[in-house]
Amino acid sequence: MPYVSIRVAGKLTKEQKQKIAKGVTDVISEAAGKPKESILLFIDEESRDSIAKGGVLIEDM
Repeated sequence: MPYVSIRVAGKLTKEQKQKIAKGVTDVISEAAGKPKESILLFIDEESRDSIAKGGVLIEDM
């Protein structure tokens, strides 16, 4: 069973999550030859004040 974890800075709408879930599931299914029903996807929304790039918080960029 493939497990996929996606982490994003900030919030996504339900519609965005649905689109990501479908697209990623389709790609993994095709590339790995696994049935879509076996693919488990986690979408983690991280607060923009909890992520830094190059020493600067994302929310300050």
